[in-house]
Amino acid sequence: MTFVIRAAHDGDLPHLYEMAKLTGGGFTNLPPDRKALSAKLERSHAAFERQGGPIEDELFVLILENSATGEVRGTCQIFTEVGRRNPFYSYRISTLAQHSKELDRTFRAEMLALTTDLEGCSEVGGLFLHPGERAGGLGLLLARSRYLFIRAHRARFADRILAELRGVIDEAGGSPFWDGLAGRFFGMNFQDADQFNAIHGHQFIADLMPKHPIYTAMLSEGARAAIGLPHPSGRAAMRMLENEGFAFDGYVDIFDGGPTMTAKTDAVKTIRDTREASVVAIDRDGGDQALVATGMLADFRCAYGLVRPVGDQVVIDHECAALLGVREDAAVSYVVRV
Repeated sequence: MTFVIRAAHDGDLPHLYEMAKLTGGGFTNLPPDRKALSAKLERSHAAFERQGGPIEDELFVLILENSATGEVRGTCQIFTEVGRRNPFYSYRISTLAQHSKELDRTFRAEMLALTTDLEGCSEVGGLFLHPGERAGGLGLLLARSRYLFIRAHRARFADRILAELRGVIDEAGGSPFWDGLAGRFFGMNFQDADQFNAIHGHQFIADLMPKHPIYTAMLSEGARAAIGLPHPSGRAAMRMLENEGFAFDGYVDIFDGGPTMTAKTDAVKTIRDTREASVVAIDRDGGDQALVATGMLADFRCAYGLVRPVGDQVVIDHECAALLGVREDAAVSYVVRV
């Protein structure tokens, strides 16, 4: 396999823009707007250049490249701390139980409360794989490379991590959840609100969103049905998150109602199971397929390879070594592909 994960650079802007046009809407972290994407790359450059220091509100953009052709075929993002630069809003699903003695009945009402409970978490997001490459485990490589990066730079990330999944979007590009709730307060359709949020941030939510809890019984049937459901294209991503130890804890996106998954950072399976070793040899003598990473910050690279442990060292195959640019005695981290 000739694919490698690397840090994004300015030359990736046209590729990111072309991929953003393929997302189909509701993909806030990858807006089809050159200015917004350029700002993301500038922010990512600053994060890659900063050495050490405390946790800050930073963004790392990673790229999936076919090293044989030079084509960019996917991307993903890691946010070190959400909510410091702009409020990070979610709806929290809760239940209010009330009892009537006269009727001798207990009523349980589901409610949505606007909250910033998840501020301070790190976030993995912005994962997009070109439709022509959705085979061979490249989505898994993109997703898990983020955890290898986090482990390598653990001091730059929080103790809790989240992932927002895109919610249900209809064939016309609208959101039943938005139409049934937030859209009534903003005077704009979902596509316009989604684009505005991607470019300008969440402040307009703070300005106009009602602060009192919303009874879901007051919503349309379509809006209620969308609460906590991922977009059909995101079901595989949800399974991957669950396999990593993420869980749905009742938080949903304020725009499309999609689920927000959370986990303790050190309990994420890939972060927990990754091992560090030096390369004792480079050959084709078997081994297990694994994700292998090397380098720090802008020099970070990750690819699939064959790894055979030899004591506290490893043997890796020639192709993986070439993709990562490593030789014998180089330091790598690896986790078995499952």
